[in-house]
Amino acid sequence: MKKVLLLSAFFCVFAILGPSLASAEQQPEMIAEKMAIKFVRGITNTVTSVVEFPKQTIITTRDMGPVGIVIGPIKGIGMTLYRGVIGAVETVFCMVPQPGYYDPMMDPEYVWQGWAPKRDTTKVVVE
Repeated sequence: MKKVLLLSAFFCVFAILGPSLASAEQQPEMIAEKMAIKFVRGITNTVTSVVEFPKQTIITTRDMGPVGIVIGPIKGIGMTLYRGVIGAVETVFCMVPQPGYYDPMMDPEYVWQGWAPKRDTTKVVVE
């Protein structure tokens, strides 16, 4: 009876812990690489955050017309502060695998991305 109980307990533990033991862990080299990428991304975003001011001014003026001359700099100041703070946070916490698994905390990932005009998907083209 003890053998059956012991064997049952072993199978229960194996059934519960089996899937977690079978999951593949990341290689240490990959983890170190992702930490380094997050660290460099954080420093880059902190240093280049001032580019958000002209970027937001240009993009907002292009998308909204003359009103963008007033709204763009306001958005630029806000995005400069946002990108700078997010960059500093990513730099300081580069060893923490959050959010996701060392994923970028903002979109676009770098200030030089996202300059393309937005496509208007509501227009219907009739031929």
